[in-house]
Amino acid sequence: MKKIKLALGFLTIIPIHGTDPYLPGDIGRAAGWFPWIGALLGLIVAGVYYGLSQIFAPLLTAVLSLATWITLTGGLHLDGLADSCDGLLNTSNKERRLEIMKDPRLGPFGGIGLILIILLKFACLYSLPTHSLWFALPLAAGLGRWLLLWAGKQPLARPSGLAVDFASGLNKNSFILGAMAVFFLAVLAGYAAGWHSLAAVAFVHLLAWLIFKIANSRLGGMTGDIFGFIVELSEAAAMLIFCFKL
Repeated sequence: MKKIKLALGFLTIIPIHGTDPYLPGDIGRAAGWFPWIGALLGLIVAGVYYGLSQIFAPLLTAVLSLATWITLTGGLHLDGLADSCDGLLNTSNKERRLEIMKDPRLGPFGGIGLILIILLKFACLYSLPTHSLWFALPLAAGLGRWLLLWAGKQPLARPSGLAVDFASGLNKNSFILGAMAVFFLAVLAGYAAGWHSLAAVAFVHLLAWLIFKIANSRLGGMTGDIFGFIVELSEAAAMLIFCFKL
């Protein structure tokens, strides 16, 4: 139960009160629940979308549903995406890029990245067939958080920080539990949507691999901001696959 509370409290704004002390690496040990929490988030957003669609036009429904999604996560991963865009797209050296990513101010690349990812997610929500919401959104959100486990096993750019604490607690059980969630979500989505499910799983893993390579080349490894970058891009990419009309 402690691990579920940790995962829920870390990934959402839902207030979780517990008496258990936090130990180094606990968040990594709780990471197996991340895809399950992601699936829950996706299911909540799908429910919100369905409810709003009964009283509002599709455009407003998509906007309010995306606002709900961002609110539930506290914009945690969007912040990482913005910082990652500022750092990765900077033309200086690795050390300077890492400094830029720690700067709380929003740079031009970060602003552009935020606008583009929000527009893409909005367009996907607006374009998704209503019957696809119930499995596409849980799979997209679950995959995004599953990839955090793989990101935690990559080389790290800094000797300390959230990414290091997270990576130190990752273990075999985390991966088994997380993989169970992805398998369950993919099979469920595959039964309902066919090839879209398999394509989404394959595409986001390829995308994550490319991000790993880019981060290692330009930063020297993963950071907490890159983790958020991966979540946001993979969610949008998975949703995009489900928007294909083929």
